[in-house]
Amino acid sequence: MEIQAKKPSVKGPGHMFTGDVWFDVIAAPQPEPSRMRVNAVHFAPCARTAWHSHAVGQTLHVTEGVGLVQARGGEVTVIRPGDTIYTPPGEWHWHGAAPDHFMTHLAMWEGVGPDSDQPESEWGDLVTDEEYNSAT
Repeated sequence: MEIQAKKPSVKGPGHMFTGDVWFDVIAAPQPEPSRMRVNAVHFAPCARTAWHSHAVGQTLHVTEGVGLVQARGGEVTVIRPGDTIYTPPGEWHWHGAAPDHFMTHLAMWEGVGPDSDQPESEWGDLVTDEEYNSAT
C-alpha cells in the first residue's frame, strides 16, 4: 500500500482549455499494469475543454454545478451532479461549465500501455464561442 500526498492544483493550459480551468490529479500513471487516470476538473462559468478524444475512452462524473458536453456532430447536452457520461474510444468531444454556473467533474480514463504507438489523448481545436453558444 502507498498513501500519496495531495499534489498542488494545476491551471489548465490555454491550448487545451478556454477560460479558467483547474484540475487536481487524483490518480496518475502508476507502475504497470495500472493505467488508470483520474482528475477532478473545476471549470469557471463558460470555461471548457478543446475538442479532444481518448484512445481507450473516457468517463466523466459530475460532482457539482451545471455543465455542458457535446460529441462531434451531436447535440450539446446539459449535465448535472450525479450524471455520468461515457465517451467511447476515439470519439471527439468537449465538456465544460454552463454560462452561469461553475462545474466540477471527475475525469476518468486509461492509458494505452507501454506497447502502444498511439497517444493516450489527442487534442484538437479550441471550442469556438459559436459552438459553445449553440446550447444556450
